[in-house]
Amino acid sequence: MSEGPTFDVIVVGAGPAGLSAALTLGRSRRRVLLLDGGPPRNAPVDAAHGLLTRDGIRPAALKAQALADLEPYGVDIRHELAREVRLVDGAFRVRIGLDWLRTRRLLFATGVRDVLPNVAGLRERWGTGVYHCPYCDGWEHHGKALGVYGRGQTGHHLALTVRAWSDRVTLLSDGPSLLTPAQCQDLERVGIRVREQSIRALTGQDGVCVSFHGAPPLALDAVFVSPEQEQGSSLPAALGCELNDRGRVVVDANGETSVPGVWATGDMTGAPQYVVHAAAVGMQAATCINTSLIHEDVRALGAAFHKGQLSE
Repeated sequence: MSEGPTFDVIVVGAGPAGLSAALTLGRSRRRVLLLDGGPPRNAPVDAAHGLLTRDGIRPAALKAQALADLEPYGVDIRHELAREVRLVDGAFRVRIGLDWLRTRRLLFATGVRDVLPNVAGLRERWGTGVYHCPYCDGWEHHGKALGVYGRGQTGHHLALTVRAWSDRVTLLSDGPSLLTPAQCQDLERVGIRVREQSIRALTGQDGVCVSFHGAPPLALDAVFVSPEQEQGSSLPAALGCELNDRGRVVVDANGETSVPGVWATGDMTGAPQYVVHAAAVGMQAATCINTSLIHEDVRALGAAFHKGQLSE
């Protein structure tokens, strides 16, 4: 087993949160390693929206620019996955291939994975006809015929939300809707139709054609769905980081996990899932990590920060 040099921080994950954190830490003159595990979660969509000065940029182009922004600050980048993490003698060891790399602090920005409904044709249209977020993709389909896949409280909530972009909304429950009488009345009052027939498949090139078992098909321009999600990496849990009942990594106000010296940021913590928010909390976690390193370095020199005002 070979062991490389010691980093101040290893950032695991190169989505908006991880990239933003690496940028802030690099500008703080820290020795940083960024582990890029592959394409961003929003890679299938044509454009990312809601970013000041970058509205409509392709996700791959946004990531390429973010990686280029790191170059002046000496951030090491490896396009590899972290395979294992250990805490040894007060420092963290991260395994990449056959190499074990040592770091003083560890930041997970590994995101979440969407667990899509098992509907024929849905996965193939994910990001190109079937979408997750109306704030990201609603404008491009405003006023059009829209479907919302879901049932119960989740379907009710998303259908009422999507109606802000179009008054032509149909809830596709793919079986019993599991709506309460009050929820059914809500949807009826705002003009949202409910189709409870079992879905056979999603087809079509221009728009989405929903075919049902035992019922006529439905032509739509787009479908929105709020899928189940799971952690993008098993490493935080394996290291002992606490997860909440939704499977998200628990962090404090500074982004630190239940394992001292380990931070987590972005979607994996249950934060709002917008690119600009992920970038913001990534920077916040980075500043907190850097502050902890500053305090540690100052203490090592026999000094300390003191709270309170100076006396005259």
